Amino acid sequence: MLPGSALEFLNWDWSRIESHYQGLRSRNLSEANIAAWLADWSRLKELIEEGQSRLYVAKTLNTADRQREQRYQKYLEEIYTPAEQQDQKLKEKLLASGLEPEGFAIPLRNLRAQAELYRDANLPLLEQEKKLGSEYDRIRGGQTVEWEGEEVTLDRLFLELEGADRARREKAWRLGRLRQLQDRKALNDLWVRFLDLRSELARNADLAEYRSYRWRQLLRFDYSPDDCRRFHEAIEAVVVPAASRVIDRRTRTPGIASMRPLDASADKNGRDPLRPFAAVRELVDKSAAIFHNVDPVLGSYFDSMQSERLLDLDNRKGKAPGGYNEPLAAARRPFIFMNAVGTARDVETLLHEAGHAFHVFESAPLPYYPQLQVPMEFAEVASMSMELLASPYLTTEHGGFYSEEQAARARIDHLERILWFWPSMAVGDAFQHWVYEHPEAARDPDNCDQTFADLVGRFTPFIDWSDLAEELRAGWQRVLHFFLVPFYYVEYGMAQLAAVQIWRNALEDQAGAVQWYRSALALGYTVTLPELYQSAGARFAFDARTLGEAVALIESTIDRLEPRA
Repeated sequence: MLPGSALEFLNWDWSRIESHYQGLRSRNLSEANIAAWLADWSRLKELIEEGQSRLYVAKTLNTADRQREQRYQKYLEEIYTPAEQQDQKLKEKLLASGLEPEGFAIPLRNLRAQAELYRDANLPLLEQEKKLGSEYDRIRGGQTVEWEGEEVTLDRLFLELEGADRARREKAWRLGRLRQLQDRKALNDLWVRFLDLRSELARNADLAEYRSYRWRQLLRFDYSPDDCRRFHEAIEAVVVPAASRVIDRRTRTPGIASMRPLDASADKNGRDPLRPFAAVRELVDKSAAIFHNVDPVLGSYFDSMQSERLLDLDNRKGKAPGGYNEPLAAARRPFIFMNAVGTARDVETLLHEAGHAFHVFESAPLPYYPQLQVPMEFAEVASMSMELLASPYLTTEHGGFYSEEQAARARIDHLERILWFWPSMAVGDAFQHWVYEHPEAARDPDNCDQTFADLVGRFTPFIDWSDLAEELRAGWQRVLHFFLVPFYYVEYGMAQLAAVQIWRNALEDQAGAVQWYRSALALGYTVTLPELYQSAGARFAFDARTLGEAVALIESTIDRLEPRA
C-alpha cells in the first residue's frame, strides 16, 4: 500500500517504489478497471512529484545548505529518473490499450506526445539540467553587497530604486549591477553547459534543434514559433508606442531628461515609494482580506494556506531569488515562495502567486494526475488575472493596504508596467528564439550580449542606456527563465492579454467574471488551450487588434485614475 503522505514517501527506497510500478505493468487493462488503474498510477506519480517538489522547496529556502542540495540531487538520481523510465512504460501500455476514460482526451493527446519524445538516453541529461539549475540558483542566491554598513541581498538593495533621491538610486543601481557583473564569467560558463546539454537532448530525440524539442516538451499544440514572431511584431506596432507615451509623461518631471533604467521604479512625481507593509504578517493578513473580498471561497483557500504553513514570503540571505508557486501534487495543495521586502511589487507578487495557488485548489477534485498538468499559457492567466481582479479591494476600506490616493497610485503603476512588460517580454522571447536558431553563435556569450542589447533597443527604445553598455549587454544573465526554463516567457505575454480581457469583463460584472475565472481553473487540462481561455471569458489571440483593445482600456483607466493619485 502506498503511504498517506509524500513526507512518509520520502523515506522509501527505489525497490519499494519499483514494486508498485511492476504491479501496474502486470495488470490487464479493460473498460472495467481502467479508472482504478489510472487512479493508482496517478497516486504513485503524485507522491513522486511531491517528493521532488518538497526537496526543491527546501533547497531554495537555503541555497547555502549543501545537505539539502545533496538530498535533492540524490532523489533525482535514485528515485525521479528511474520513475521516468517506468512512467514511459505505463504511457505505452495505456496508449496501446486504446482505452479513453471520461475527460481524458486531452491528457491522452499529451501523453502520446510525451511518449513519442521520450528517450532513455535523455534521462541523465534531464537530471543534469536540474543540477545546472541548482548551480544557477546558488550563484544568484549568493549575490549580496554591503550597503550602509550592512550585508544585504540584491532584492533588498533594489528596494532603494523606488526612492525619490535620484543620486541614491543611482548608487544602489550601480552597486547591484557591479555585483552581478562579478559573476559574469561563472554564468557564461554555466550558459555554455546548458546549451550543449540541450543540443544533445534534441539530437537524442532525432530533432534538428532544441527549439523543436522544447516545443514538444512544453506540449505547444495551438501556436508556432512563427506565431510568436507575429506577436512580437504586434507588440512593436501597438504597445511600444503606448509605452513610449507613458515614458514621455514621466520625463516631463523636472530634473529627468530621459528615462534611465534606474528611474523605472521611482515615482514620476518624486514622491517617496509606497511602503504598504512593514512585516510579512501584515502582508499576509491584508492579502487575506483582499481575497475574501474578491470571492469568499478564494479567501478560504488562502486561509488554509496560512494554517497549513504553505507560505514562505520573507527575503533573507541564502534564499534563492524570485518567487514561485509550487504545487504539492499528492496533497493537492500549493506552496508559495517569495522574497518580500515591503514594496508595492511584493503585494502584486503575492496576488500573482496566489492566483496560481487558487488554480491548484480549484482543479484538485479532478481524479487523475495528467488532468492537472495545466499549460503554462493558461496557468499564467490564473495568476495575472488575480492581480487585476483584486485591484478594487486594495484600499484600507476593504482591509487592504492603501488609502484611496495610494491605491490609485499603485494601480497606475501596475497598469503602466503592463504596458512596459509586453515589450520586455518580446525581448526575452525573441532572444530565446535567436539562441536556439543559432546555437553555435549563442555559445559565445559576446554574441548573446550583443543580440540582447539589440533587442532591448528595438522593443524598449524609451529607456536610455547611455554609458551603461556593459550593464545592458549582461542583462540577459539576470533572467532566470533563460537558464532554468527556456522558452517559458511568451506565456506571460499571452496570459497578460487574456487577463486584461477578464478584467474588462469584471469592470462590467465583477462577480460574474470571477465565477467564469474559477470555472475555467477547475477544468485543469481537460479541454484545449483556446477552450480554457474561452471558459475564462477571453480569446486566445495575440494579434494587433486584440492588443490594441487592451492597450486602449489600460490607457483610459490610467487617465481616469490620475486625478485621484
